[in-house]
Amino acid sequence: MSMHAFYADQFVLPLPPGHRFPMSKYRLLREQLDGLPGLQMGQAPPASDGELVLAHTPAYVAAVTDGTLGAAHQREIGFPWSEAMVARARRSVGATICAARAALAGGVAANLAGGTHHASADKGGGYCVFNDAAVAARLMQAEWHRSHRQLLRVAVVDLDVHQGNGTAAIFREDPTVFTLSLHGARNFPFRKERSDLDVDLPDGCGDADYLRALDAALTELWRRTESAPPGLVFYLAGADPHEGDRLGRLKLTTAGLAERDRRVLAQMRERRIPVALSMAGGYGRVVEDTVQVHLGTIRAAIESWRQWNNARP
Repeated sequence: MSMHAFYADQFVLPLPPGHRFPMSKYRLLREQLDGLPGLQMGQAPPASDGELVLAHTPAYVAAVTDGTLGAAHQREIGFPWSEAMVARARRSVGATICAARAALAGGVAANLAGGTHHASADKGGGYCVFNDAAVAARLMQAEWHRSHRQLLRVAVVDLDVHQGNGTAAIFREDPTVFTLSLHGARNFPFRKERSDLDVDLPDGCGDADYLRALDAALTELWRRTESAPPGLVFYLAGADPHEGDRLGRLKLTTAGLAERDRRVLAQMRERRIPVALSMAGGYGRVVEDTVQVHLGTIRAAIESWRQWNNARP
């Protein structure tokens, strides 16, 4: 047995020269992971319209698919429309759906992309077309209720350096999903939505201050969900708090981010809460630095998966 991870890096967007989105990082990450012991990788299927409308309006899904979004909305996403954009966006959601199912079965699983947390119900933004965690959360709740006749409560632990405004907006009135976002206070998006728990960090925040804030946030998460704990966590393990990130404005080291991942995964494992990871943002001045952070996240996830399964009776 191995931890499952899902990818869709074969869909490469035709971006204009000089575009700052690091499309190559997904291929580079998968190549680094190829043959890694304890990991089983698979291609992600596309999310269907029926799955996408669990978190998005039918009109928005149709406009993205048909290429009929207005110019302003397409600019807000940050990608030019193409069939490859639509295919990649659907498969990014499909990868998180697969990771969530695998996590519920085996404790930990991953999407080697995803973390598209700026997409709201009726629009995209910040390189995010569809919100993978939101769609997967609602689909897992529906599947869990059908198979177990019970409510599956969910938490989103968003540690991308940018606030998860789209996720917060989608779940604003939903008491079954707890949203936590630990992010740069002065970073994008400049108009933030209200999560269930927001932690604003100052520019230049380093390892020690970040980890203290993370510990406090997780303690608050458990306090506020004590009477109704989550049965599944979506963990957005952004690489963009790294000190070498062009867009991050924080100063975490690679070792600090590895410790972040270890702490999050350990707390979920100790509580026997399954975790579906996504890589979220990462815009390193040197793309290999971003890939190394993501690689560390997957290594930590494999180790947590091993401990989870070794602890089974």
